[in-house]
Amino acid sequence: MLWGEVHISTRYSHDAAATLFPGDRLELLRQIPAGHSRLIVTSPPYNIGKRYEKRIAFDEYLGRQRDTIRECARTLADDGSLCWQVGNHIAGDGEVFPLDIYIYRICKELGLKLRNRIVWSFDHGLHCRRRFSGRYETILWFTKTDRYTFNLDPVRVPQKYPGKKYFKGPKAGQYSCNPLGKNPGDLWVIPNVKHNHIEKTSHPCQFPIELVERLVLSLTHEGDLVVDPYLGVGSTACAAVIHRRRAAGADLIADYLRIARERIRLAWDGKLPRRPLDRPVYTPGSNDRIAQMPLELLTVRDAFRAP
Repeated sequence: MLWGEVHISTRYSHDAAATLFPGDRLELLRQIPAGHSRLIVTSPPYNIGKRYEKRIAFDEYLGRQRDTIRECARTLADDGSLCWQVGNHIAGDGEVFPLDIYIYRICKELGLKLRNRIVWSFDHGLHCRRRFSGRYETILWFTKTDRYTFNLDPVRVPQKYPGKKYFKGPKAGQYSCNPLGKNPGDLWVIPNVKHNHIEKTSHPCQFPIELVERLVLSLTHEGDLVVDPYLGVGSTACAAVIHRRRAAGADLIADYLRIARERIRLAWDGKLPRRPLDRPVYTPGSNDRIAQMPLELLTVRDAFRAP
């Protein structure tokens, strides 16, 4: 493979930097030989009637997810990982079905082993009136075997107390923290892609590149294959090529693949607008303006809170 130029194919090729398959995800996955994928990372439709999906019976939806995950597992290397990012399916009567519970059962039936249930927390989303507004989703990280790739150093985050030292014992006076930073843990606070996000495209439920980068850096090596069976506008592929991994993904919507192709080319050239990995969500500054609640709204709020 040539890293000096980007080669994007419409059918899976080991020599392509990225494969953007215009069709069903199972058709793409069947093109990938067994054991060739180091990482599968995706955010599938939640069967809630978004414009890129047709709402179907919940059991049928789970059956399709099982078919996809089974084929994904076939393509995984023995030291590979599968990361399934999901939220909730909401039934017509408003009942909530946490998809990670159902996906966990499917993956266990297929012999995969859960390593982490990562909570992705964000501040913005739809406002609910009959339940608390959802502000997190989950990433289920499964491996195929006990011999899996995991590189912690590239994804360490700043220490909370970087100057902390041992106060007794043979290491008294030495710094107690890792100079590269600490383990990011399983609660990831990363903004989701809304209208004012630098990465926003026409896709209504876009994946932030930063979220995928942490998985790519920790679970793969340079040159490995990263697959997203529900590619959308290509955030997974962008995260892969930025860090010199190969990418493959499928989508049924031609416009999304067109956007994905352009984003991949920009990512390859280092020109893609994106939120940098591990940038603080909020950095206080001297020009910050503190939002003040108007007096009339304070009066309404206090009236509701009165005993």
